Amino acid sequence: MNSYTLPAVLSIAGSDSSGGAGIQADIKTIEALGLFAETAITALTAQNTQGVRGVFPVDPEFVRSQIDAVFEDIPPQAVKIGMVDSPAVIDAIADRLRFWQAPSVVVDPVMVATSGSTLIQTEAVATLQSQLFPLATVITPNLSEAEVLCGHSLDSEEAIVEAAEEIAQHLDGVNVPAILIKGGHGVGDPDTANDYLRLDSGEGTWFRGPRVPTANSHGTGCTLSSAIASYLALGSSIEKAVAQAKDYVTGALAAGLNLGHGSGPLDHSWTLR
Repeated sequence: MNSYTLPAVLSIAGSDSSGGAGIQADIKTIEALGLFAETAITALTAQNTQGVRGVFPVDPEFVRSQIDAVFEDIPPQAVKIGMVDSPAVIDAIADRLRFWQAPSVVVDPVMVATSGSTLIQTEAVATLQSQLFPLATVITPNLSEAEVLCGHSLDSEEAIVEAAEEIAQHLDGVNVPAILIKGGHGVGDPDTANDYLRLDSGEGTWFRGPRVPTANSHGTGCTLSSAIASYLALGSSIEKAVAQAKDYVTGALAAGLNLGHGSGPLDHSWTLR
């Protein structure tokens, strides 16, 4: 019997009981793109397409143990970090990623759910910036998250470009990662979904595309960040990985899956149907 291997991608994130976002979205995305999914769960959530009912955090030492167990046996070629609720959990993650010298780290600074529910403690934002951002290959805030990180509203493409520079400056020039500000909510033109990528060199690139007209966008950010991590694990450059991930997410939105009574999930398996 022939045997084979697959590149592995580790998702460090919260669990979504409805299956549309978080760890569940990451697993579906990673597997749909042909890689092996691994996980370290940071929190349990009780949620569905209509909102988050509760969050149960995982003990930081157990998060640490999960990461060690993964790296000791099946080391991932990329890591995606999603929902991290507290400074203690962030410190634990940063410590283990430094220890294992984790490659191709994608940090999705999940702060607010699609439903509007807050998913991170206020004091954790500063720890996220100081501990995890410097370890990242790319960080992927959406417009709302970028506004929190830079401290002002983003109402134009010029403001988005400036925000990317300001977020980079907050890192004090240490290991400044690539920054992808996701514009899926539309800035200026609501029919567009234009994303801006600032590379660590300071060079900027716009990834432009039409906004898919759908109310079912639960887990879009999780899906995009885990897709970027997957393509990085497959050897794509940051620019190419972002372009490939954007195409994948656009297809998942356009597939037309309709589940639940609120903002439903994407069709992560659209490429397989």
